[in-house]
Amino acid sequence: MPNKKSAERRVRIAERNRLYNKYWASRCKTAVKRVLEAAASGNNEEAVKSFNTAQSVIDKAVVKGVMHRNTAARRKELMSRRMKAMNA
Repeated sequence: MPNKKSAERRVRIAERNRLYNKYWASRCKTAVKRVLEAAASGNNEEAVKSFNTAQSVIDKAVVKGVMHRNTAARRKELMSRRMKAMNA
């Protein structure tokens, strides 16, 4: 346990930030998974819809500082490649 008041505050803030980051990371993973599943099943309409949603969620996570911009670019590229492979 922390001995100082400022350390107690940092513990509370760290826990709050951990939960916030966990929420956004989970949301990103779920969005990407939906796109990949739709692409694998060949459902073009659902894949496009979930692809747009996933891009939005990932971009928001970057703005909030939860995800690095290069990681976001890599995830979006992964989804994009699967979408192109599905359509080809």
